[in-house]
Amino acid sequence: MIDRFEQFSLAIFNISRYWNKIAAEEMKKYGLKGAYAITLVTIYRCDGDVTASRLCELCSKDKAEISRTIAAMEEKGFLKREGKNFYRANLILTEAGKNAAQDISSKATLAVELTEKGVSDEKRDVFFEVLGIMSNNLKEISREGLPEQ
Repeated sequence: MIDRFEQFSLAIFNISRYWNKIAAEEMKKYGLKGAYAITLVTIYRCDGDVTASRLCELCSKDKAEISRTIAAMEEKGFLKREGKNFYRANLILTEAGKNAAQDISSKATLAVELTEKGVSDEKRDVFFEVLGIMSNNLKEISREGLPEQ
């Protein structure tokens, strides 16, 4: 019988694995890595009012990863920076970037809707509430470490 640790770990692993696979397939159309999807959509949502430093917080990514993502998106012509300081410059999507972000955003919405098939609104709301609580608890445990028993 699978215990809660195994069930939790396998479910989280599989969700991450399949989500990353879908993101990689969709982002490949734009010559970008799947891991860049959340950053692209976040920049789009912020509509020109976001910096690299703020993206680190919003996307839960470190500076190095955000730097690589920004560089790749600039190289592909999806965004430009307004300002000289890399981490404080506003990030602005080009028309190509906006189009890609709109496409990726709508595909992500569709994917989430498809995963909710057979789940009532009430169960979905409870799931996301619990998922958020568990995520915050894991964040805290990772900071402080597991308590001694």
